[in-house]
Amino acid sequence: MSDKIYDYDPAAALDSEDAIAVFLADALETGDTAYIAKAMGVVARAKGMTELARETGLSREQLYRSFSEQGNPTLKTMLTVTRALGVDLTARPHPNPDANPDGQARA
Repeated sequence: MSDKIYDYDPAAALDSEDAIAVFLADALETGDTAYIAKAMGVVARAKGMTELARETGLSREQLYRSFSEQGNPTLKTMLTVTRALGVDLTARPHPNPDANPDGQARA
């Protein structure tokens, strides 16, 4: 008997605003901009690119490009999309204020 391996698509599990918020919060915690953009792309696919494009006024192509691994979405795009997804980006004090953006302690 051979085991079948399937690709896991996290978009299938993002079926509520709470699930989306947790998924994005985890991505934001990494501080990795490419990972964050890709995670936003996963969430956008979960919502449906066509529907998201309609709700935000952005083109599907712009959404795909912005939220690819090589994407670099503007703050305006991030805020527009997160609002359409029913979640907010928030700020809180960093647990290690002396760390550089890459998480390493400053010398």
